[in-house]
Amino acid sequence: MKKIGLIAIICALVAVFFAFDGGQYLTLDALKSGQAQFAAYYEARPVQTLSVFMLIYIAVTALSLPGAAVMTLAAGGLFGFWTGLVMVSFASTIGATLAFWVARYVLGEGFQKKYSDRLKRINAGIEKDGTFYLLFLRLVPAFPFFLVNILMGLTKINVVKYFVVSQIGMLPGTAVFVFAGTALSDVQSVGDIFSGQMLIAFALLGVFPIAVKRIMDFVKAQKVYKGFSKPKSYDYNLVAIGAGAAGLVSTYIGAAVNAKVALIEKHKMGGDCLNTGCVPSKALIKTAKVLNTIGQHKKYGLKSAAADFTFKDVMKRVHRIIKAIEPHDSVERYTNLGVNVIEGEAKIIDPWTIKIGRKKITTRNIVIATGAMPFVPPILGLDKVPYYTSDTLWEMKKQPKNLVVLGGGPIGSELTQSFARLGSNVTQVEMADRIMTREDPEVSDYIKSRFEAEGVNVLTDHKAVGFEKRGRKNIILVEHAGKTKEIEFDAVLVAIGRVPRVKGFGLEKIGVEMTDRGAVASDDFLRTNVPNIFVAGDVAGSYQFTHTAAHQAWYAAVNALFGRFKKFAVDYRVIPWATYTDPEVARVGLNEAEAKAQGIDYEVTQYGIDDLDRAIAEDEAHGWVKVLTPPGKDKILGVTIVGHQAGDLLSEFVLAMKYNLGLNKILGTIHTYPTFSESAKYTAGVWKNAHKPKKLLNWIKKYHAWERGSST
Repeated sequence: MKKIGLIAIICALVAVFFAFDGGQYLTLDALKSGQAQFAAYYEARPVQTLSVFMLIYIAVTALSLPGAAVMTLAAGGLFGFWTGLVMVSFASTIGATLAFWVARYVLGEGFQKKYSDRLKRINAGIEKDGTFYLLFLRLVPAFPFFLVNILMGLTKINVVKYFVVSQIGMLPGTAVFVFAGTALSDVQSVGDIFSGQMLIAFALLGVFPIAVKRIMDFVKAQKVYKGFSKPKSYDYNLVAIGAGAAGLVSTYIGAAVNAKVALIEKHKMGGDCLNTGCVPSKALIKTAKVLNTIGQHKKYGLKSAAADFTFKDVMKRVHRIIKAIEPHDSVERYTNLGVNVIEGEAKIIDPWTIKIGRKKITTRNIVIATGAMPFVPPILGLDKVPYYTSDTLWEMKKQPKNLVVLGGGPIGSELTQSFARLGSNVTQVEMADRIMTREDPEVSDYIKSRFEAEGVNVLTDHKAVGFEKRGRKNIILVEHAGKTKEIEFDAVLVAIGRVPRVKGFGLEKIGVEMTDRGAVASDDFLRTNVPNIFVAGDVAGSYQFTHTAAHQAWYAAVNALFGRFKKFAVDYRVIPWATYTDPEVARVGLNEAEAKAQGIDYEVTQYGIDDLDRAIAEDEAHGWVKVLTPPGKDKILGVTIVGHQAGDLLSEFVLAMKYNLGLNKILGTIHTYPTFSESAKYTAGVWKNAHKPKKLLNWIKKYHAWERGSST
């Protein structure tokens, strides 16, 4: 009841303020028009005037009413700099602390109880660095102070600490505004605006937030660097650890702008994508698809067709393709580009020093680009049976007759279908209620049906609970609907996800922070909590795609090398991806599931690729293009394509979304006939037909009838 009473009093005071238009008295015009009378009253009753002004200021701040900034300016003009500064400094802090206390009293306890699990990390951060965060928020007035008061009230920061830090933090900003107020009080004509004092006041108001931000960044950096000795000179401007896509691109960019850069790799150039991921998997997928096409020879008008192959030859082809692409990522190529490639295991000794074997190098900036590795779950008995991951699969010597694939994500699904087409009896086990859970349910169901038509045993809502070795037999125990069943296999492929590679090269030694999911934590500029260390690629944890790693690498390199002049926030607005099953599944932006979860209104436009001439001619007449748009508008919110070469077809929509081109623009673009790319134009046509101006068309119909001299 006490809380309800307090809320009622606050609401009543706010209501009275707005009911009587209290804001009209808290404007520069109002204060300036009564300045002469106020000055006379102040001279006669200084203590009383200051007290009333201070009480009003406290009330305005405590109730989060508009007008505090104007009152701060007015204090300088009415009372002078020093008196105004002291009075406003204490009044603003008292009012802020009252608002803070009310938020804690009314909401804090309940908020902490309801969201206790989610707030653990925030509370730990407040306990560790709460003073710094609050000081930063107070010094940079870009974030509304009334929100700072309320939100901080929901945390566990100490009240006395809140008062003291707020007093100190708001003092510089208060001084700038009070000083500006003293200048504003002297403005009598347009010419006064260009007086020296006025120009200084305006300059301070503009420069102050930027200067404070720079100072706070410096202070924070010194706190992080405490205990480390900074070199007087450096061997390199930038060093990347890891020669996958992120490391290759970041050093390539550095070398292109004539920075001295180095790239450290302990294993193979090209990273996972070249050696164990994108390249070998697509090579295997192609062979499997050729075999599947041969098996369907009759639908192409061929009476007979057969393929004789060995698994050994298939894997030889995979490695031959890796070798063919290796020169693109080779030591020789990057050396010629100006990158010093160092082979060996990197150990970060301090924020500027890296040790490789017995050699030490120094650098102004480091880019962590160590990628990710397959996650192997702690399932009982897994270590007793032959299992593979996406890293070790490519050393497989003998094709398993019976293969179990753990995982229904992109990697698991691609390899499930490939091995099934190569002739293995494949059982895919997925703990969720469907495979490919990042896609819409209709996509999951469609791909599952295609898998089952090709002989795959897809077990969704099944959890692997154990493995057993019984003589020569390998058994997996899976649980479903409270019952356990056994499946015999020759080999198991673990493909349930990948985890960032963050251990073993010194990040923990220098205090680089991690996210809850074990990735390297970074800000919008891909900078870690150690200011000269940046991160890009899978180890950053946001999007584990090769093309995203390259995208991030540009931002990491440019921000590392030129961030003191201009920083660029990484742009994740339009991130495409594809799963290379057959048919392929490609997506960019929102799908229906995400739009619903985020409460975004949308319309669906869908075109069936079975209607496309080229698809019919190639016997690939299956799948669809689905586009989400805002109701009544042609702006593209997201696209999902299921079909032949969906990953390639997606590019036109990615370009359209990147540069804010709508479906009308796609419809007005000439597409070569007959191609699969026409599906984009026909999808746009479906949208246009659904949004045609019916009233206008009715009038046009009457016009044509009139021209014919007909009434109909």
